[in-house]
Amino acid sequence: MASAATTQTATRPDATGGWKERPRTAVLVLADGTVIEGFGIGAHGAATGEVCFNTAMTGYQEILTDPSYAGQIITFTFPHIGNVGANDEDIETSNLAASSGLRGMVIKTDITDPSNYRAGRHLNDWLKARGIVGICGIDTRALTSLIREAGMPNAVIAHDPSGRFDTEKLAGEAAAWPGLEGMDLAIEVSTTQRYHWTETLWQWNDGFGELSDARHHVVAMDFGAKRNILRCLASQGCKVTVVPATASAEDILALKPDGIFLSNGPGDPAATGDYAVPEIRKLVASGKPVFGICLGHQMLALALGASTLKMHQGHHGANHPVKDHTTGKVEITSMNHGFAVDAATLPDTVEETHVSLFDGSNCGLAVKGKPVFSVQYHPEASPGPQDSHYLFARFADAIAAAKA
Repeated sequence: MASAATTQTATRPDATGGWKERPRTAVLVLADGTVIEGFGIGAHGAATGEVCFNTAMTGYQEILTDPSYAGQIITFTFPHIGNVGANDEDIETSNLAASSGLRGMVIKTDITDPSNYRAGRHLNDWLKARGIVGICGIDTRALTSLIREAGMPNAVIAHDPSGRFDTEKLAGEAAAWPGLEGMDLAIEVSTTQRYHWTETLWQWNDGFGELSDARHHVVAMDFGAKRNILRCLASQGCKVTVVPATASAEDILALKPDGIFLSNGPGDPAATGDYAVPEIRKLVASGKPVFGICLGHQMLALALGASTLKMHQGHHGANHPVKDHTTGKVEITSMNHGFAVDAATLPDTVEETHVSLFDGSNCGLAVKGKPVFSVQYHPEASPGPQDSHYLFARFADAIAAAKA
């Protein structure tokens, strides 16, 4: 490892498909001092975060705008990223006033030129506009293997057209970064004010719809909510009122909701739970139907008396099989989490409803005798493609039954 490294060159495909020498203009420097050199894409600058890998073959824009990735640097294992460009419809961040919190992107080959009728701009231009630093031209298989063996490392990703980097300094910054354990990131991506949501799911040739006749009123606690989750709720006839992560149970119940939704989000659930879990306990005690996803699932578990733990490599991808014990069916799901509920700590009043068929980790729970349930994965992401949409119908049915 060299400090203030001199510019190095390597072969890289140019726009015509040929190869020529180009300077290496980006590095990924791990906390242990490992330096991975490549070519810069996206914004210039440097960012520190936890490196994870995502195995999805589609949906890179939705992944890059998912607030649950705040504080992380995403390594895509699929080599062709950028082939459908970027557009304004596939953004998942519901709070456009805040950044998604993503720290960087790592890919194998250079960004593919867009070839899709929905593309609004080249992905590289989109990354620059959003301030996302990226690197390409590295062996993502080797990086993925490293994460599987050693866990998700802290790192600095840096892009400088000069190709000069003080790698010792960057390694020190990566080592000094505290990591995601104990970090509350939901507060950074949550909405700061209440708003209503009535947009429904996208339909071919018609685009997004609009809820015209609401049957239920759902209040959603926003810990980093994705747009398509809100659309799935609206498509079940639910007018959604979105409130900040710091909203009190009293303020939520004053809105007279028929049901309460706990959204996905980033960071350590125990850290966000310092202020959210006491309010969730009150909401569960109110008797209202409650449905949680991802971080919402983890914090519901904490509110019920269970505990959470940091995972070795996490689950990030769109090919994760999950078994629903309530139906006996297996769903192909989308996942994005680095923390999990410790199933061994679930109290007797709570049953485990879903389990990962990859590693047996908890993926769902329900309170016995109450309309309160949650799942670890993302049922709105449609990798199955709609294996898990029944959960939104299950929530709507629970609301209807409670109202009856």
